[in-house]
Amino acid sequence: MKPKKCAVYARVSTNNGQQSPDMQLRALREYCEARGLIVYREYVDEGISGAKDSRPALNELMDDARKRKFDTVLVWKFDRFARSTKHLITALEEFKGLGIDFVSYSENIDTSTPMGKTMFTIIGAIAELERSLIVERVKAGLKAAKARGKRVGRPKTHFDSTAALQLKSDGFKMREIAARLGASKSTVARYLSQNPQIIEA
Repeated sequence: MKPKKCAVYARVSTNNGQQSPDMQLRALREYCEARGLIVYREYVDEGISGAKDSRPALNELMDDARKRKFDTVLVWKFDRFARSTKHLITALEEFKGLGIDFVSYSENIDTSTPMGKTMFTIIGAIAELERSLIVERVKAGLKAAKARGKRVGRPKTHFDSTAALQLKSDGFKMREIAARLGASKSTVARYLSQNPQIIEA
């Protein structure tokens, strides 16, 4: 069987300025050697916060993954790789679709094994539960606000329909009417289209 190519990813955040990624890389190299994995490339983001949406080395890794340049992604720890649970799940789902395994050294998770696949399912379920709880809290908050008589949503603006009709009859264009009444062009157009007989008269 042909040895699998492995992409190694390491990151040291700006909060750990005294550290270097060498400790992570040494352990990951040993892991690859022990399992007969060929290190395709080491992707390292040094001095970059995990909260950032864009990380140069990680961006390159994802781009190479989409080109199927390796078979496995190996990281030191989940939080070294992903900025959030949602980001982790999204990346793992993409790797799964590409046929790429994902291994987290510290958490001892390997999606190529039955246990790793189970953990991936559990993590996904937790993320979905988290999203559902947020939605439910928002709904509960809106319901409570309505119960207190508080208006929710966008405030309604008063539309002077009489003035709109008068301006239209005076020859003003939709854009000009909207500007004079402080309304959107679509609101003016919708009202006038619903009252064509008044305009014609």
